[in-house]
Amino acid sequence: MFTGSDVVALRQKTGAGILDCKKALTETDGDMDKAIDYLREKGIATAAKKASRIAAEGIVAAKIEGNVGAMVEVNCETDFVAKGDQYKAFVDDVVDYVLHNDVKDADALIAAKHDETVAATAKIGEKIAIRRFEKYVAENGMVESYIHMGGKVGVLVEIEAANVTDEVKAFAHDVALQIAAAKPFYVNKEDVPAEVLEHEKEILRAQALNEGKPEKIIERMVEGRIVKYYEDFCLLFQKFVKDPDKTIAQVEKEVSAKAGGVKVKRFARFEMGEGLEKKSNDFAAEVEAQMKK
Repeated sequence: MFTGSDVVALRQKTGAGILDCKKALTETDGDMDKAIDYLREKGIATAAKKASRIAAEGIVAAKIEGNVGAMVEVNCETDFVAKGDQYKAFVDDVVDYVLHNDVKDADALIAAKHDETVAATAKIGEKIAIRRFEKYVAENGMVESYIHMGGKVGVLVEIEAANVTDEVKAFAHDVALQIAAAKPFYVNKEDVPAEVLEHEKEILRAQALNEGKPEKIIERMVEGRIVKYYEDFCLLFQKFVKDPDKTIAQVEKEVSAKAGGVKVKRFARFEMGEGLEKKSNDFAAEVEAQMKK
């Protein structure tokens, strides 16, 4: 039904105790997402971000030219290769291709760079896989990028602006840093999908019931608590990392007043390897396999 590694993974995702995680997986027949919801409903886990283990290697890279910006994630097998010049040159070539071509989707990019990928794999000696990309063309404004920790996290953000002043550029850079650090999912609350919002409300209702709150006040409690969700996951509701006394919306308003109109239009945040799992061999089995060779 589930394994010890599932229990550990659930603990990593929620911060709940081992016994609580085991019980949650037992109650949900080993379904990880349902187990997370179970723990949240019981008030044991508060994290709404169902983070996946980040185990795949590789880098995220970005390029900006004028009002166009591109960002890609390319994976490999080891961190050693990810730090190598040959690998970095290949990734640079991929992001450059996205920047200068009209690429429909990831499959189209993989197909376009197939021969180069095969050649790089043979030359470097590890499997290399182009995973995803994002490209923005700012019709009115600018595009900014930020790469953190040598390619572990990448951000691409488009800012609408009547005039791209130095202040607007500084704001765009600050927003990119904010996204990298605070991990928002959406620009504003209107961007949250209805089904996501309803699911969150269901969790909050269950929490209130488990706390023994009267049913007549639960809906008001849920509406109050959903504000915290916006503060966590909507960029404009987040506290500005550089000045927690202000929200990003307030900073945007201040810059907009000076620059004649500024708005965060959209963003993408890539965390290298998120959602991927690298194969991990049992150490004893690995030693035994080597001895048999």
